[in-house]
Amino acid sequence: MTIEVKVPTLPESVADAVVVGWHKKAGDSIRRDEPLVDIETDKVVLEVPAPADGVLDEIIEQEGETVVADQLLAKMTAGAVADAAENKQTEKESDKNIEAEQPPSENIAIAPAAKKLIMENKLSAEKIKGSGRDGRILKEDVKNFLSSAGAKKPEAEKQQPVSLVENKSVATDSGERIEKRVPMTRLRARIAERLLDAQQNAAILTTFNEVNMQPVMDLRKKYQDKFEKEYGVKLGFMSLFVKASIEALKKFPAVNASIDGNDIVYHGYFDVGVAVSSPRGLVVPVIRNADQMSLAEIEKNILAYVEKAQNNNIALEDMLGGTFTLSNGGVFGSLLSTPILNPPQSGILGMHKIQPRAVVENGDIVARPMMYLALSYDHRIIDGKEAVQFLVTIKDCLEDPARMILGI
Repeated sequence: MTIEVKVPTLPESVADAVVVGWHKKAGDSIRRDEPLVDIETDKVVLEVPAPADGVLDEIIEQEGETVVADQLLAKMTAGAVADAAENKQTEKESDKNIEAEQPPSENIAIAPAAKKLIMENKLSAEKIKGSGRDGRILKEDVKNFLSSAGAKKPEAEKQQPVSLVENKSVATDSGERIEKRVPMTRLRARIAERLLDAQQNAAILTTFNEVNMQPVMDLRKKYQDKFEKEYGVKLGFMSLFVKASIEALKKFPAVNASIDGNDIVYHGYFDVGVAVSSPRGLVVPVIRNADQMSLAEIEKNILAYVEKAQNNNIALEDMLGGTFTLSNGGVFGSLLSTPILNPPQSGILGMHKIQPRAVVENGDIVARPMMYLALSYDHRIIDGKEAVQFLVTIKDCLEDPARMILGI
């Protein structure tokens, strides 16, 4: 029986996707729920499993093709796995010489197109860092490796100009001047689109303040071991910032609101987005009902999202919604920045590097671990006074953590 493999239903906010890699080729046998093909949306990479045991008869949409929900990807014959295995035995034996030439990668997941490039360039898969799901090596990873200092080109190749055109990627080498043209990933293109949309359709203004992090650092130092022993997770800065932001959002609900046409939508819940770096770019998973969580629960949610982001396992539902966002550029060394809104949200808090600075306390100059805070907000619904007081509230909560416990 012939079965059609189609693109799964995409969320309303996602119009289409791109085929990024097939796990099987025509004629291969496959088991039910075994990964068949990966498709990339502007937010995540989706893995399409085989709907039944059988043989992949025909691939309709090749790598790089744009597809929409319910579009035909491939055709397969159900219930013929055993037969296919017998029919392909001879073929497998004839391919042994070819397989022997492949770099040792028994335990490394490699996309078919990536494997071809690895073989053609006689590379070692162990040296290539995969950005696909569960560390899977994609074609783009191999190309990036080839263009880096880690990939040593044969002398014959070095002596001649290189012109590589494949899957709309072009690299040219004229003498010592090298250029490489690579199409944007769907995620990067979507990020660019949203950032431009935010700047063009919102009146973005940024206000700044600074916070003395000594009280928070003392709190962590005093209770870190007991906290970790009790909850199995470390007490980080981010959970305290989330809690402080929620206290400020309660006092200034306009910062937790959004604009919908000519209406202002005031959200009676606190779904806080936390910007997380991933191999594919910046993603913003959402901690839902963060106001109802303890510090330990917030830390566990953040840690889970960080791990999922690093493994490219962030799901679409993890990033949908959100009423306010926190972005910590300080972990990368940023001293000061003006974060851009994450539409349709009206506020985003930028955290920065903690750095010892001279401050005046009771007439004396002392050194304190200080952090600059930046609040970018939509001036259409948030007045400057509200924005400044919002940031001051966060500052007060962090410089006196007991305020968050007492709710004052």
